[in-house]
Amino acid sequence: MPQFELSFHAIEQCQSRGIPQGIVFEVLAEPDKIEIESEGQFVYQKLVVFGEEKIYLVRIFVNSHKTPNLAKTVYRTSKFSKYE
Repeated sequence: MPQFELSFHAIEQCQSRGIPQGIVFEVLAEPDKIEIESEGQFVYQKLVVFGEEKIYLVRIFVNSHKTPNLAKTVYRTSKFSKYE
């Protein structure tokens, strides 16, 4: 299983977007889907329940050329169908 590290930018985005880092590592460990963005660049994504009932798609952009793999940025969206 690959190891992951969060970039400073990804940590800032977690804080400003209200995404706990624990959720980020959960998505990286068990994504619903991994998309190839470009060579060595992947998008890990998973549907996650925030609070009691709000479901968001969490998307994390990862550079696999780094060791450990580097999560570059993270965001959440309620527009799931855009990414299916």
